[in-house]
Amino acid sequence: MTAILGLNAFHPDSSACLVLDGKLVGAVTEERLGDRRKHTMEFPANAIRWLLKDAGLRLRDITHVALARQPDANIAAKAKYVLFNPSVGLEAVSRFTSRQRGTAKTLDNLSEICGEDPSQVSYKLHTVEHHLAHIASAYFMSPFEKLTAGFSYDGSGDFVSAMAARCEGNTIEVLDKVAVPNSLGHFYTAMCQFIGFDLFGEEYKVMGLAPYGEDKYAEEMEKIVKLEAGKWFQLNSKYFSISRGLSEAQLSDDRQMKLGRIFSDKLIELLGDPRERTSEITQREMDIARSTQVRFEQAAAHCLNTLATYVPIERLAMAGGCALNGVMNACIYRDFPVDRMYLQSAASDDGTAIGAAYHCWHMGLGQTERFEMKHSFWGPEYPESHVRHAAEASGYPVHECRQEDEVIKLAAQHIADGAVVGWYQGRSEWGPRALGNRSILANPAIKDMKETINKKIKKRESFRPFAPSVLREEIGRFFEQDIESPFMMHVVKFKPEWRDVFPAVTHVDGTGRLQSVDEENNPRYYKLIKALKERTGYGIVLNTSFNENEPVVDTPEQAIACFERTDMDVLMLGNFVLLKPA
Repeated sequence: MTAILGLNAFHPDSSACLVLDGKLVGAVTEERLGDRRKHTMEFPANAIRWLLKDAGLRLRDITHVALARQPDANIAAKAKYVLFNPSVGLEAVSRFTSRQRGTAKTLDNLSEICGEDPSQVSYKLHTVEHHLAHIASAYFMSPFEKLTAGFSYDGSGDFVSAMAARCEGNTIEVLDKVAVPNSLGHFYTAMCQFIGFDLFGEEYKVMGLAPYGEDKYAEEMEKIVKLEAGKWFQLNSKYFSISRGLSEAQLSDDRQMKLGRIFSDKLIELLGDPRERTSEITQREMDIARSTQVRFEQAAAHCLNTLATYVPIERLAMAGGCALNGVMNACIYRDFPVDRMYLQSAASDDGTAIGAAYHCWHMGLGQTERFEMKHSFWGPEYPESHVRHAAEASGYPVHECRQEDEVIKLAAQHIADGAVVGWYQGRSEWGPRALGNRSILANPAIKDMKETINKKIKKRESFRPFAPSVLREEIGRFFEQDIESPFMMHVVKFKPEWRDVFPAVTHVDGTGRLQSVDEENNPRYYKLIKALKERTGYGIVLNTSFNENEPVVDTPEQAIACFERTDMDVLMLGNFVLLKPA
């Protein structure tokens, strides 16, 4: 048996996956299982232990460990940066050397972490450059085997912020790279900080705020991000202090990751004073968000045009944190000759664990058997006895459904009647999106439902939209683009006649962050939405992640705790129904 343990470690969104004889059997982020700190960089010890236990294996059974990190990659680019930026460059080298020692020490202690005798453990270590792991996570999980364009872009990893590749058969050929300090991810993060969202991973808030603004800062954005024919993109370095900001990363008061400031005083001279986190969001911030998103889309489109000069883009496998920008992803289908696009459910850094594992399988070991990721449910599931015990110990009235049909009918009726329902089913999702197993659900046709959930349940900014989960066969009925998006990766416009019908999931610009649901990728969730359609006439439900300013719930106990401290009305915990008193 070939057993590959894939790791994203010593990098945000720490994660692990397990691949047995080419088949993915499990994948989970450390934030779900460990200290439940969003985007944690902690070594994924809990994730590894869960994967091994779930598969009935020990570390001694692992034949290969694939790490999505290659510290000796891009040495020339690193040396050039130090040469031209000696003060911050030497600081970066020191930080790199320290991390390298920590990496080696932790991997040496992997047996101890798993509670095993080191003399009984023997595996080969396979390291994969960060962005190559990203592209591998998309291409090797896709249905594509013919010539495919691969593209990855994010903040940075192994000193690179973007990579273009030619993918065909079981090989990936790297065509070009963009080195730090040029980074579209860092541009978006800097603007995110400037607008006042200073915790790590809050870029999605800028994308949500942008439709409320106008593109009034176009000239300023053109000064910040330079686009030239035949080149990828270039940041104007005077507006950034990226290396120093990364070195000043720390934990906030509520133990969330917070980078140091990565924009410089020159950006303040250009745009004015940045907003403080607790200050009111004004029209100025909305306009800056809009101009940020517009410039990002222009730069991303420029990258796609550049990519097309290297390799045909009819088939596109894409990953990286910037690939979570659903507005841009929908533009790609609309504005480019892309027939099919594949992004796996963890397109962010957690997904590099899978990329490293499958790079090892195909390009390290020369294996040709492919695996296609058709659903995202690779995380923990708890036995019915555990769920029953948690439900009965909750203190709430509990009803046990004897058949799945009863679960579906009760949940659909509650949602149709206007209840907010916690929906906890099966294995948890792999990646940042709640896709129908760890979700909070509601009727999208109820006018004030968005405000209710934002204020009383999610306790977050009022401008942030919720996603519509839609039966695959209904997408063409409701949306201007008939896009298959099982992992919620595309923001698509509703047809005008439906925008007022679904106010709770229609953003101010008439869009929705679409999740397509079919019977193959989530049978129970599909049946629920279909049952809801029988009651409302619409095969669509409001879907948001099952959490409250924390990582998505993992255990039944966490689901019950979130249910208790928020204004959810009903909790469907597997086959058990918990109701709050009227």
